[in-house]
Formats: sequence, structure tokens, C-alpha cells
Amino acid sequence: MTAVESRPAGAIGSNQAPGHRPFGARVMAFIALTKPRIIELLLLTTVPVMFLAAGGVPDLWLVAATMLGGYMSAGGANALNMYIDRDIDALMHRTEQRPLVTGMVSPIECLVFGIGLAVVSTVWFAVLVNPLSAALSLAAILYYVFVYTLGLKRRTSQNVVWGGIAGCMQVLIGWSAVRDELSWAAFVLFLVLFFWTPPHTWPLFMKVKDDYERAGVPMLPVVAGNQVVARHIVIYSWVMVLVSLTLWWPLGATGWLYPVVAAVLGALWLKEAHALQARAKAGVMGAKLKEMRLFHWSITYATLLFVAVAVDPFLR
Repeated sequence: MTAVESRPAGAIGSNQAPGHRPFGARVMAFIALTKPRIIELLLLTTVPVMFLAAGGVPDLWLVAATMLGGYMSAGGANALNMYIDRDIDALMHRTEQRPLVTGMVSPIECLVFGIGLAVVSTVWFAVLVNPLSAALSLAAILYYVFVYTLGLKRRTSQNVVWGGIAGCMQVLIGWSAVRDELSWAAFVLFLVLFFWTPPHTWPLFMKVKDDYERAGVPMLPVVAGNQVVARHIVIYSWVMVLVSLTLWWPLGATGWLYPVVAAVLGALWLKEAHALQARAKAGVMGAKLKEMRLFHWSITYATLLFVAVAVDPFLR
């Protein structure tokens, strides 16, 4: 089945030239190319790191410049990801309404849009933030497009593990925007997100593994059983929680609030991860597996942990 043949019947704008579609719908389609819901989480981890790096409230103009630059950078990478993956996006139910699949945006428009955002964001960081942040932003774009999307995604079940490095770069960008250098504290938070990404995404992939199997993408839940996936989730979860606590000891980069929050959130995460593993070992299938409970909790975990990162400097 080709990508064109798999396009859903009656898809939005599928039989019209892009120029003939409503302006508002076209604007929303280009916004959709940036995957704004994913970027929300990336920016949520960037700004608190800036508070930690500043030891309080950072320059608010710098925060605004970093957030906008980060949105353009990640948005450009996401648009290029959609350009490359437009064939498999047409084969999966969860992505069949993306702008390139429906025809709301043409491939060449998406390519130009993605490259344009990548270039503008790099210049933006270099001029309004600093060259180090610009270099990190550009590295994240290139890594996500060439290493993850083109190199790993369709070749290995470890794609998400190593591909997640691109998303973790936002932490380093936030720190470097304030300090114009990197430190061990920044790298610890980078590692927290690195080990957070697989157990965050694998439950979702367990839910929609039929989509990825249909598209021929070897996500771990496609090539391994639920028990294997759940065991990997538990291992990465334990490492993530332990790494998160090193920001307090031995680094001593925080006061008392952060380790308390990290410990409580980590304990709740581990309880949920082990519960998923128990259900998988028992052979529970379908809705009763409740894999999405961990997925949704993982977003809450990251949100509250990084809020603690931002608030902690004010309580020392």
C-alpha cells in the first residue's frame, strides 16, 4: 500500500490545491507542523533550568528570547521530521490527519518551512542569546533530523533511547542561555530527561503498536512482548529516579525542596512502573493493561519535578 492509497477518504483538503484552502486552516496546518504539544513540554523543562542557573529570577527578556528561539528550533526539526516521515504517517491512524497526509500543506512547503525555522532559530539564538546556545540548538536540530529520523527510527528498537537526546538538549540550552557555559548540574538534568524519555514514550507505543507495525517502524513494543517492554521501563525508571537525586547529592546544586519533591515523585513513578510490569507478567492485555496511566503520569512527573527546580532557589 502506498502513502497516497492509504490516505483517508474525504481527508481535509485532499483534492484541493494548497492555495485554494481557507487561510485560517492553512495557518493552523503550519502550526501543526511544529508539533506544539511536544514543544510545550520541551519549553517547560527549559525555563525552570534558567531559574536554577540564575539562582533566582533570570532576565525576563532573555527567558522570552530563549523560549521563542526554542519553539522555532524544535518546530523546525519537527516539520522536517514530518517531511521525512510523510510516507509512514499516512499508514498510521494516529498520524493520518497530519497536514502533509491530508494535503493541507505540500511537501515542498513543509521542507522550506522546516529549513527556514531551523536557520532563523539558529541566527536568533546567536544574536539575541549567545553563540553557545545557538550551537546547541543547531546540534539538536541536526541530531533529530539526521541521526534519529533518518538514521535510527526505522532501523532499531532503541530509536527512542538515543533519539531522545535531541529533546534533552533544551535543558543545556536553558542553562547556557543564562551562564554562557555548561556545568554538571545541567548535565544531570539532561540525563534525567534522557532516562525519562523511554519510559515516557514506550507506554504510548504499547498502546498504538499496531500502527507502528503497519508502518514497519521497529519500536520496542513492536519487536518485543509486553513483559520485555515493561522490564525495560522499570530499569530506566530506577536509573532516572536515582540520577535525579544526584542534583542534590553529591552535587549540592539545590536546597531542601528539590530532593523532597524528586523523592516523592520518584516513588510514585516507580510504584506505577512496577504495577505495569506486574500486569504485563500476569499476561493482561488490552485496556486492562492500563499502560497509558504511566504515560500520563510521566508528563505530570516532569512538570512537577521541573517546577521544583525553578522554585528551589528561592527557598535556600
